[in-house]
Amino acid sequence: MSDPDVGHESRAMLFDRLARLGIQVETVPYPAHETVDEGKALRGDMAGTFTKNLLLKDRKGRLFLLSIHEDRLVDLKSISSLMGGKGHLSFVIADRVSELPGVIPGALTPMGLINDSEALITPVIDASLMSCGQLNFHPLLNTESMGISPEGLVRFIRSCGREPLIVDFNASDRESSRCIGRQAPAATAQRGPSTG
Repeated sequence: MSDPDVGHESRAMLFDRLARLGIQVETVPYPAHETVDEGKALRGDMAGTFTKNLLLKDRKGRLFLLSIHEDRLVDLKSISSLMGGKGHLSFVIADRVSELPGVIPGALTPMGLINDSEALITPVIDASLMSCGQLNFHPLLNTESMGISPEGLVRFIRSCGREPLIVDFNASDRESSRCIGRQAPAATAQRGPSTG
């Protein structure tokens, strides 16, 4: 997405959607950056739990947007089966990131699902994030950070016509100590459509 106005238009659409859904968010300026390490150095004492987001594809071309704890390491060879993928996963090239979720590299976020009108992307949330009080994502621009509750994130994803896969990437390590701030009730792992 080379035109910066496109990102601002998408951001306005995003915040309109969040307001209509009654989802409370807190947005603060955050210096532009492209890596987790750069972000850590720039954010100071900002509240909440920080994430990294990866757009991956499996051997059949199915797309997965992983939202995971910023410090989590994932083995692309072994996690595919946890999400119902076919074969090994690989990273999606930058041009497709700009085209599908409509963000520049360094601003990848599940909020980009609002731009995925063909519902090509399957959202995947790290189960360890579901017990955190506030999750931080870029609101389609990498110059801001938006805090949202896990419940608000799931509600937003559902408003985009998707059911998120909530995946425990490491059942032996619940990582609850990585959450910062107040604790929200733990969510039950979900892999299919919600009944409520």
